[in-house]
Amino acid sequence: MNPETIRLDVADFIATVTIDRPAVNAQNRQAREELIRVFDAISDRDDVRVAILTATGKVFSAGADVKERVGLVQEPGDYIRNNRLVREYFYAVSDCTKPVICAVNGPAFGAGFALMLACDIMLAAEDAYFVIPELDVGLAGGARFLMDHFAKSMARYIYFTGRRIPATELYRLGVISACVPREKLMDEAMQIAREIAAKSPVAVREVKRAFNVIEEMPTRDGYRFEQTVTVALSHTEDAKEAQRAFVEKRKPVFKGE
Repeated sequence: MNPETIRLDVADFIATVTIDRPAVNAQNRQAREELIRVFDAISDRDDVRVAILTATGKVFSAGADVKERVGLVQEPGDYIRNNRLVREYFYAVSDCTKPVICAVNGPAFGAGFALMLACDIMLAAEDAYFVIPELDVGLAGGARFLMDHFAKSMARYIYFTGRRIPATELYRLGVISACVPREKLMDEAMQIAREIAAKSPVAVREVKRAFNVIEEMPTRDGYRFEQTVTVALSHTEDAKEAQRAFVEKRKPVFKGE
């Protein structure tokens, strides 16, 4: 796998995925296919316990490459196939078996905004801002992502107006976990990633799966499902090692078993 628009670096159980499609990291078919392949690989790699998603340049992502949309339909079914790819692009991140931290280094438009919202933990540079410009180009998409993170009025306000929402406002609303100077963004993301990578990889993987499964469950059913996960984890070697280490007042050594 030699992606041209996505960079992948792995060190100390942390994968750094960097969108690299100058000048504004617009999402075309190639970029989507490559990002899907990268995150599918991350899901399978034992040397990765957590991932950071970021981008090069001053713009996180300008969203869908509108230039590609012109002439997109050459035969029946082309637009439907494109939409299927777009969906899987987001699901590859949300369904990744490892937690994904998004470090938004600059403005995020449309599908770029939605890509961040598909991640598990979200951080942004102080000068970043977010826009849903779909209505301005006669399109739709992304409303469901907004509804997961914003109240009814705010979600519709963002979508219908297409106004710029600064990262500081998303932090105030509790949508993102940190809003820091751009030069400190990756340090903040790395610190969080290291904390996650130090935990049992099998437990982290199962907890992410649980989060995804119980998202739309009633509380009672969701907690019941979580308890089944806890029972399964209690039989793992990592759980036994974590408990021994706690009693012995030392750092656990996890093997992912």
